[in-house]
Amino acid sequence: MISLTNRSKIVSNKVMTPWEKVYIFAILGGMWITLKHLFKRKATISFPEKTRAIANVWRGQHILKRDEQGRENCTACGLCAVACPAEAITMDAAERKKGEEHLYKEEKYAATFEINMLRCIFCGLCEEACPKEAIFLTDKLVTTDYNREGFIYGKDKLVEKMDNRIDISQRQKKSGI
Repeated sequence: MISLTNRSKIVSNKVMTPWEKVYIFAILGGMWITLKHLFKRKATISFPEKTRAIANVWRGQHILKRDEQGRENCTACGLCAVACPAEAITMDAAERKKGEEHLYKEEKYAATFEINMLRCIFCGLCEEACPKEAIFLTDKLVTTDYNREGFIYGKDKLVEKMDNRIDISQRQKKSGI
């Protein structure tokens, strides 16, 4: 039979020597590899007791920032939702009513703002797209849960608490560029 490609291999039926039949060198070679790995530095750490250093550019849980007066920065423009490649952000816009000037910075605000953390790929494009610097990714880990509903973060988990402000000065855009 003629081969269509030149990638055929010639198979030889080589007879094994008595030392090869005992497999002693193969067993010793495998044990040598095991002994080498036995004395190497461990790759795992005991997480709750020890933590690894996190880089400054690492992206974790999202946060919706407030200004100095405690008003929400988000104006529900939707640019973060449009920029999200995983389509993890959903929001509904509403108009500010009289007497709510202390709650929202602009006339329009996000009545509902949700991020599906199971879909989020933590790329940071929402952070870059936001013209009001309202959304940031912090260095906090996203908490675990057993139910899918626990991973849909609403404004109750995302909006920054005034008594627990988070420093995001390293992630803010440099003005004057």
